[in-house]
Amino acid sequence: MAATLVEAGAEGIILGCTELPLAMHDGDLSVPYLDSTLLHARALVDCMLEA
Repeated sequence: MAATLVEAGAEGIILGCTELPLAMHDGDLSVPYLDSTLLHARALVDCMLEA
């Protein structure tokens, strides 16, 4: 599905489900992808370290 979106002109893909990063690997797509679980975890750590 992600490859179809890239072919349609997507410039990036958001992996919005916790299982999707397990199926994707660097180099699978010609565009960058964002792992929403990783981004949320990093934001939580940053928030906790600021407190």
